[in-house]
Amino acid sequence: MFEGIIGNDNVKKELIQTIKLNKLSHSYLFIGNEGIGKKLIAKEFAKMILCLDENKYCNKCKSCIEFDSSNNPDFVFIEPDGASIKIEQVRQMQRKIWEAPIISTKKVYIIDNADLMTKEAQNCLLKTLEEPPEFVTIILVGASENSFLSTIKSRCTIIKYQNIADEEILQYLKQKHNIDNISEDLIPVFQGSIGKAENYKDKQELYDDIFNIIDNAKKLDLIDFLKKADLLYKMQEEKKDILESINIILFKKSNEDIRFLNCIDIVEDTKRRLNANSNYNMCMDNMLFKIWEEIH
Repeated sequence: MFEGIIGNDNVKKELIQTIKLNKLSHSYLFIGNEGIGKKLIAKEFAKMILCLDENKYCNKCKSCIEFDSSNNPDFVFIEPDGASIKIEQVRQMQRKIWEAPIISTKKVYIIDNADLMTKEAQNCLLKTLEEPPEFVTIILVGASENSFLSTIKSRCTIIKYQNIADEEILQYLKQKHNIDNISEDLIPVFQGSIGKAENYKDKQELYDDIFNIIDNAKKLDLIDFLKKADLLYKMQEEKKDILESINIILFKKSNEDIRFLNCIDIVEDTKRRLNANSNYNMCMDNMLFKIWEEIH
C-alpha cells in the first residue's frame, strides 16, 4: 500500500496503524504544501477503509476493484467548482451522506483543496462534522491550515505532511523522467513538492529563463529588462508558481545584495493584488518596474 508515493513515511505508518487497530476517526484534516502527495495518500487511505478483506488492502475484492476503476459508490471525491468549494456542493453531500453503504461497511468522502471552501460552506459542513453517520469518514485535504475555521479544525484529526527532501525529488526526476541536469540554484523552486517538480519537467526552459532574468537584472537597463521579462505576460495561468519561483530566486540573490530581499515584498504585494482580481498585465508592469527600480 502507498506504493509509488514518495515521502511522508511517518504519515503512512500512522494511517496503516489506524486501520490495524480499528481506531478510525470520523473526520481528518490533511495539511501540507501542494504537490507532496496528500491527495494520493488520502485516496489510498480511503481504499483501505473500504476494502472488504479483513487485512484491509487486498486489491481483489469488489470494493477495491471498483475503487480502482473509479466506480465505487461508497467513495465520493469533491473538488472546487471554479475558484472555491461552494455551499451547494456541501449540501449535495449532506443529502447523500446518510444513505447506507452499498458495497462496503463504510463510506468515505474526500474534499480536495478544502481550504478553498467558502465560510458558508465550512459552516454548513460543521453540522455534519458534529454528528456524522457512524459509517462515514470525511477527509479534508488542504495546503493552508489557517484557512479553516477553528470549529472545523477542532472536530478533525489533523495530520501534517512534510515537504519531500530535495534528494528524493532529484532521484524521482532522474528515475522517472531521466532528468539529471538541474541547476542547484533552481532546486528551491520545487519547495519540497513532487507536483512542482513535475511542473518543472514540462517547463524547464521557462524556469531557466526566469532565473536568468532575475540573475542579470542589475546589468540591464529598464527597457532591456522589460523585454527579457516579456515571457511573464504570457504565463497568467501559472501565475502562482511563477511568483513563488521569483521569490525563491530573489531570496537566494539576497545573499549577494540585500536589495533583492526588499523585492520579495514587491512580489508579495503583487500576489495580493492578483488575489483581489486586479488586472494581470498591469500587476506585472508594476512589479517589474518596482523590482528594477529597487536594485538600481
